[in-house]
Amino acid sequence: MFNFLFKFLFKIAGWKLVGQFPKHIKKSILIVAPHAQSVDFPVGIGARAAIGVKMGFLGKKELFEGLFGWMFYWLGGYPVDRSSNNQVVKAVTTLYNSKEELHLVIAPEGTRKDVDKLKMGFYFIAKNADIPIVMIGFDYAIKGIVISEPFYTTNDSHADLKQIALFFDKIGGYKKTWVSNYLKY
Repeated sequence: MFNFLFKFLFKIAGWKLVGQFPKHIKKSILIVAPHAQSVDFPVGIGARAAIGVKMGFLGKKELFEGLFGWMFYWLGGYPVDRSSNNQVVKAVTTLYNSKEELHLVIAPEGTRKDVDKLKMGFYFIAKNADIPIVMIGFDYAIKGIVISEPFYTTNDSHADLKQIALFFDKIGGYKKTWVSNYLKY
C-alpha cells in the first residue's frame, strides 16, 4: 500500500528513473549523490518504490531519535554514530555477510554540505563484503534518478574513485567539489 503511494507521489512530482537497477544482484551498496537538500530523502523513498527492490539505508543516528525516530526505522533505516570511530565499516560488512540479500543506500558525502572528498566507508564496505557499488545520481536538472551498472572495486582505489567521480560528473544540477577533486587523479 505505502510503496504504491510513494511510487505515485514520485511520478506525480515529475521524477523518472534513468537506467535499470540490477535486480539480479542480491547484495549491493548504493551510493546516492549529490546529497544537497532535505528533499533528497522523500525523492529517494519514491525512487526506491519505483525501482521495486527492498532497500535499507544508513543514516545519522540523530534521525532515529525523538518524535519521528520510529519512522526512519520503519522505512528501513540503520542508524550510524558519526561522532567517533565506531567501526561502522566492520559492523556493516558483518551485516552484509549475515544476510542472503541486502541493498543499503548511503550518501557518500556524509552530509548535505559541500565537501572536498567523500567519506570512504562505502568503498571499504563494498571491498570487504565483496559486493558491487551501484551509483545513483539525483539529477535535478532533468528530475531523473540516474542508475549506474554495478561497479566492483579493484586494487586501485585512485582509479576506482575516478570512475565514481566520472559517473557523478555527468549528473546535472547541483555539483559538489569532491567530483572535480577526484577527477584530478
